[in-house]
Amino acid sequence: MNIFFVYSNLEALTATIFVSLSDALVTLKIYYFVKNIRILKQLMRKLDDEVFQPRNVKQRALVQPSLNIWTATYIGFWVPAALTLTLWSVFPILDKSVQQHRLPFAAWYPYDTKKSPFYELTYLHQVVSIWFLSTANLHMDTMLTALMMYIGVQCDILCDNLKNLENELGYRMGFKEKLIDCIKHHKEILSFAKNCNEFINMIALGQFFTSAVSNGLSMFQLTLVAPFSSECYSLLFFVGSITTQIFIYCWFGNEVEVK
Repeated sequence: MNIFFVYSNLEALTATIFVSLSDALVTLKIYYFVKNIRILKQLMRKLDDEVFQPRNVKQRALVQPSLNIWTATYIGFWVPAALTLTLWSVFPILDKSVQQHRLPFAAWYPYDTKKSPFYELTYLHQVVSIWFLSTANLHMDTMLTALMMYIGVQCDILCDNLKNLENELGYRMGFKEKLIDCIKHHKEILSFAKNCNEFINMIALGQFFTSAVSNGLSMFQLTLVAPFSSECYSLLFFVGSITTQIFIYCWFGNEVEVK
C-alpha cells in the first residue's frame, strides 16, 4: 500500500519495493514449502533407508568433509543475516531517528504510527516479523542445500562401494550380488534427486529472480544513505547475505552435477 503514497519519491519507492519484494518472496517460498511438505517427508524417510547409510568407518570419514562444508556454510550464512537483522532492528535508535518516530521499514498503516503506544507496537511488530521471516527463509535455504549435499554424499558412497567390490566381498556370487546392490543404489539416488528437484524448483526460481532484483535495489540504496551509518552497514550486510544465499545454491548444485 505504501507504494501508492510514495511513488513520486524515488528513494522511498526503492526502499518500499525492496522490502515488499523480499517479504513477498519469503511468503511464496513458505507456501511452496508447505504445499510440497509431503515430498519432503518422503525424502526424509528415504534418507533413513539402509541403502543410503555408510557401511563402515571409512565411508563415514569419506562423507564427513561434505558435512563440514555444509555446517561452515550454514554458519557463514547466519552471521551476515543476523548482523543485518540486528542493524535493521536498531538503526532508528542508533541514528536517533526514533525521536521522530521513524520505523525500521517504511510502510502504510490505517492509523497514526507516530502516536504512542501505536508507534511502539508497530515497531515491535516489524522487528518480530522480519526476524520470523528471515529465520524461516534462512533455514529453508540451508535445508534445501542439505538435500543437495546428501545427493553428493550418496555418490561418494556409491563410488567407494564400486571400488571395493572385490576387496570386500570376494568373487563370483558375492561380487555379482554386490554389483546388483550398487545398481539399485544408483537408481535410488536418481529417484531421490528427481524428487528433490520437484521440491526445490519453484523455490529456487523465485530465489534467483528476487535475489538479483534485491541486490540491484540494495546497491542503489547504498548510493542514497550516509556512508558509515548504521543503515549503510545494514545494507552492506544484506548484500553479503543475498550473495551467500545465491552462492550456496550454486555451490551445492554444482557439486551434485560434478559428482
